[in-house]
Amino acid sequence: MGSRKKAKPSRSRKKAKPSPDQAVALDYVRAWAHPAASAPPPGPSAADAAGDDFLPHQAARMASGGGGSVLFELHSHSNHSDGFLSPSELVERAHRNGVKVLALTDHDTMAGIPEAVSAAHRFGMRIIPGVEISALYSPREIAGTGEHVHILAYYGMCGPSRFDDLERMLSNIREGRYLRARNMLAKLDRLKVPIKWEHVTKIAGEGVAPGRLHIARAMVETGHIENIRQAFNKYIGDDGPAYATGSEPFAETVVQLINRTGGISALAHPWALKNPDAVIRALKGAGLNALEVYRSDGKVDGFSELAEKYDLLKIGGSDFHGRGGKDESDIGTVKLAITTLCSFLKMARPIWCSAMKDILLKFAEEPSTTNLGKMVMFGELINFNGFSSTGSGMDIVNLCLSSWLSNNGMEEVELEEVRLKLAHSVGKR
Repeated sequence: MGSRKKAKPSRSRKKAKPSPDQAVALDYVRAWAHPAASAPPPGPSAADAAGDDFLPHQAARMASGGGGSVLFELHSHSNHSDGFLSPSELVERAHRNGVKVLALTDHDTMAGIPEAVSAAHRFGMRIIPGVEISALYSPREIAGTGEHVHILAYYGMCGPSRFDDLERMLSNIREGRYLRARNMLAKLDRLKVPIKWEHVTKIAGEGVAPGRLHIARAMVETGHIENIRQAFNKYIGDDGPAYATGSEPFAETVVQLINRTGGISALAHPWALKNPDAVIRALKGAGLNALEVYRSDGKVDGFSELAEKYDLLKIGGSDFHGRGGKDESDIGTVKLAITTLCSFLKMARPIWCSAMKDILLKFAEEPSTTNLGKMVMFGELINFNGFSSTGSGMDIVNLCLSSWLSNNGMEEVELEEVRLKLAHSVGKR
């Protein structure tokens, strides 16, 4: 298991006509990826005009006809974790490469999502708010033992339904990264590879929890090793002499929290695991939805079969960091089949809609400015500074409802329930 299965080069020939299933899937995916292109022409109402500040202005143009695919990128990193590009630069590069839907999945933080959403707005792209969560798989759940895994979480445009719960876990992981990095530097020092803490934090950037890639870059810059791969192979890989653990939660707990906060969970790069079958089996029991199977050099032998064995959706992404070099795949190089994307959205959209409803009902119970800010955290909306949580706040809620409805298809009966509760709550104040 783990050998690469590369596609054989084929002679130039006419593209095959899409099957009926592919055609239906393409319509479904396009309708979600470019709602303005597939929706009826908007009327001249004020609500519609305001809605233009939430939806991509260029969506209709960007949904240009032709082709039998819509390019999704489901695994990417910015400089809010260990990537080299800012969220805006990442979005621009993805756009140049033809990506229409981008999941920003920084390690243990969602801080880059608002900037990515704002940048994507200019290109008629969609952002899937995501995060790659560091976790520990331990069969007996004994701290400090087991295997380190990464779990991807994908959320709808309104983000996690219980953001505070998710952020509490992510914050704890980030705090553990600081201690872990210091421990790794101490081990490197004992190995006669001195690295200054200030050097690592400067590379990481202000407010970014340092990771192994930041330490590897410092090792390269100080001349201790030739490249990042050598740093991992010789010193800071999982079995390396300078490796140290952080404060990662157990993997099953992570999957359960993603489910509880309205996300889709996927196990990232399972080919890096020592015992993938056991990990996948345990995480499936906790509610895992998907498994990375595809990467830019094809699919990895054995993992498609594992996905089928445990009834997991097969997905993939480039895991783009922007460090350059011939050993890194560019963003958008994993082209998932349109039927795979359709399956992903059909699984995700009801979950995302449920999260949307939870967020709105929570605001109805406590219509504060703080909760209003959380509600629009991951969507580009008109500036709501100065709006009260009572009168004008209701206007923003209605705008969110109309925008989220057009993008996620929430049932009208559920919308009406939310509106009534909001109206009742606001009316009491």
